[in-house]
Amino acid sequence: MKSWTRWQDWVSLVLGVILFITPWVFGTAINGTRSWDAWILGIIGVVLALIALAMVSAATVTEWISVVLGIVVFITPWIFGFATLGAAAWPAWIIGALFVIVNAWALYQTRTPRVGVPA
Repeated sequence: MKSWTRWQDWVSLVLGVILFITPWVFGTAINGTRSWDAWILGIIGVVLALIALAMVSAATVTEWISVVLGIVVFITPWIFGFATLGAAAWPAWIIGALFVIVNAWALYQTRTPRVGVPA
């Protein structure tokens, strides 16, 4: 597989960018914990996606880390106590779930043998 061609990694990149900008979009930038959480985890998501896009050999490791990142993003509303703030919690839950789904899908595709493809 060639670098910069996996659509799952591009989706992870976009999800990281969206996570980074959610405090401004949803007006929660004044909530320090939520904002820093989104900014730091968004940057980590973007960096992991760029590594997976650029280095196909390291893609499996970065996708496992991205699955863990998705789980962390999903549970942060409860950890940092903003689960009752819908404008802050729902983006975290949705983006976290999408991180897990997209990267698990990429991991599944890399482990599934392809019929008709020479070894």
